[in-house]
Order: sequence, then C-alpha cells, then structure tokens
Amino acid sequence: MDRLASFGNDPFDKPPCRGCSSYLMEPYIKCAECGPPPFLMCLQCFARGFEYRKHHSDHKYEIMTSDFPILDSSWTAQEEMALLEAVMDCGFGNWQDVANQIRTKTKEECEKHYMKHFINNPLFSSTLLTLKQVEEAKSADMAITFHPSDDPPRPTFDSVLSRDMAGYMPARADFIEEFDNYAEWDLRDIDFVEDDSDLLHALKIAVVEIYHSRLKERQRRKKIIRDHGLISLRKFQILERRYPKEIQDLYEILRRFARILGSTEHDKFIESHALEFELRKEIRRLQEYRAAGIQTFCSAKVYEHLKQAREEARLKRTVLSEVLDYIHDSAACQQWLHRQAAIDSGQLQITPISVSQVGRRSAPPLNLTGLPGTEKLNDKEKELCQMVRLVPGAYLEYKSALVSECEKLGGLRLAQARALIKIDVNKTRKIYDFLIREGYISKV
Repeated sequence: MDRLASFGNDPFDKPPCRGCSSYLMEPYIKCAECGPPPFLMCLQCFARGFEYRKHHSDHKYEIMTSDFPILDSSWTAQEEMALLEAVMDCGFGNWQDVANQIRTKTKEECEKHYMKHFINNPLFSSTLLTLKQVEEAKSADMAITFHPSDDPPRPTFDSVLSRDMAGYMPARADFIEEFDNYAEWDLRDIDFVEDDSDLLHALKIAVVEIYHSRLKERQRRKKIIRDHGLISLRKFQILERRYPKEIQDLYEILRRFARILGSTEHDKFIESHALEFELRKEIRRLQEYRAAGIQTFCSAKVYEHLKQAREEARLKRTVLSEVLDYIHDSAACQQWLHRQAAIDSGQLQITPISVSQVGRRSAPPLNLTGLPGTEKLNDKEKELCQMVRLVPGAYLEYKSALVSECEKLGGLRLAQARALIKIDVNKTRKIYDFLIREGYISKV
C-alpha cells in the first residue's frame, strides 16, 4: 500500500536501514506491526527476507513513497514538499532560487503552481476563514485575557509589580516559574532502548503518562487564569469592590467554584445575586412604608422627611446629654471644648474622647461657619454636610463626580458610587440617597 513518506527529501533526515545501515531512498519499506520506533528497511533487505529480533519476514508492511500526485497531476507529493521547503528556505518571490533547489521544475512552473494552489486556492482560504471564525467565537465570551503585546511592560525581577503579576512575563506570555515547575526532572534520565525488558518498558511508559497528566494540570490552571483575567490582581480586586459588602463576602465564598462555571457564567451568577440584594433592600423599604400605612410615593417622601427630622432631633438630644455629662467632669469638659474648637477650624481628624462614665456616642453635627464652599450649598445640602460631617468642598467634588457618571451611564447604582468615592461606605450611602431624593441622579 502506497503511503506518503514521513520524512523530507534529504536521505540524511531518515533513519538508516535496519538491515544494511544504508541511507533510505524512496521507495522503502516500513513494518506495520513493529514499533515504535518504526522499523524501516530498504528494498534489497526486504527482498532477501531480513529478520531482526521481534521483526519477522511475514509481518504486514507499508511501501513508503511520495511519487503520486496531490493537487496537480504533473506534480508529485515529493515535489510539493520540495516546493514548500524551498519557499521556506529561499523566501516568497525568489522563484529562480526555488527552481534551482527543486531542480525538476522551472521558475515559471514553481510560481504558477504555488500561486494557484497555495495562495489563490478557495479551499484553503475558506478553511482559514472558518478556523478564524471558530477562534473568534471561542474568545467572544471570555473575561479579561492576557496576550503577548508589541511593547509590553517589563517589571524588574522580584519588584512589587512582578509579585503582583505572579511572575508573569508579558513579552513571552508565560510565567517565570510554572506550576509543578520540576515535573520534567523525572524524565531527564529516561531513554527508550531496544534491550529494555517488557516490565521496564511498561514502567517508562507509565512515567511518561504521569508526566503528561502533570502537564495537563499545568495547562488547566493557565486556562483558568486566562479565562478569568487573574494576572492583574489589583484590577481584579477593584472589580470586586463594585459590589456591596454582602456580595463581596458571597464572591469570596463562591470563588472556588468559578473554575467550574466558567468566567462569563460566574460573572452572571454574581451579578444576579447583586441584583437580588438591591431588590430585597428596595422591598424592605416598601414594606416599611406599608407598615407605616403609606400607600403613595408622595406620602413616602413626606415620611422620609419626617423620619430624617426625628433622627436629627435624636442626635441633638444625644449632643445635649453629652454636654451635660461633660459638665460634671472638668477634665472631660476641657477636652470637649478643645474638640469643638478643632471642628470649627475645619480639622475633621479628631481623637475621640474617652469618658469612663459615658459610653460611645455619635459625633455632633459639623459647624460649617467659615468653611470654603458653604455659600454654594442650599439649605438641604448644608444640612446633609452637617449630619455626615463632610466639608462643603469635598461634597461638591463628590456630587460633581456622581452626577457626571450618572449622565454617562444613564443611571447609577450604589456599588458604582462607592467605587467612585473612596470614603466611609455609610457616608457614601447617605450622599447617594440624598442625591436620589433631590433628583440630581437616578438609579439604573
């Protein structure tokens, strides 16, 4: 049976004949029952019935030759391979050099055949297009991936950026240290020889199979890193902080299952829980309205206003009781006066006062007198800054950032607001709720 020879045109590329040790020239014989490695013989040794160890003259055999056409009846398979090798060696367009290397075809024949069957062939072009479409379809739903780039960052070894990237080298798209980095050590002394016993041969095959399974685990871990975009740890943590604290805790618990779901499915799963959290919070607010006998949103707005007024009155009573407690203690009274002076001067980082007789209490409202930017606030915004203890300049910056982001996205969620404003989450929630109530921004 004729088969395409598995080696190039150069006879020195082929292993020698097992019988006479001469270099093989096509056609030659390959035993179909012996191997690996393949048992090859020249025609002369095959004709005299050469036998060697396990090989016998009555074994099935294959005739290895490249003397048959593939793409063109006037070109043999051997000439096709010679053409491709010559183009690779001499370069595309150097048809005279290609013809000189092939020796059996002219310059014009080489150029015409190559352009017709390897460049303008619709079969090859459609196959390449299909492969490209399949590759694009595979990568369409992936998360943040890492690829080699033209001018990638090259952090110095053992730097902070290099440690954050887990030793990843962008220029090579690989890691300095692989998972199971010394797996190859078990293979360094293994050599398959014909004198091995069956038991020793089976043992070596088992070692190779174990090594192959370790390579598959290494590639599996790399695929998880690619699919989920885990190279940039800081960027991954910033994306996690988009969610409320409860969703972040859930994210941490379910992180180990991300490799099972896949990147897109896992992100959808977390997003669905974040949406469920927001809906439950809104349902609780509506249930609070229903428990208070409120049936319209207009009444709900009045209820929220009265609720805020009651909260402010409670805070004032707390401040008054705090002052009365301090009056009975001269040292504590002096501390309280110093703290109020610091607040009036705009210093917000104040050490809390420890009083043995009194527990921890809420801080009094911020005095906005003389602070820059106060004249730009309306009465409700001044009231918010006093209760949240936020200077007017900072509030105006936060308001501008939230309003701009809301106009860009068509709506804003609390988690997105927290990602923009890096302050206390409770203050962010109060600012976010205030801007929603006053109509400066809207929810998604």
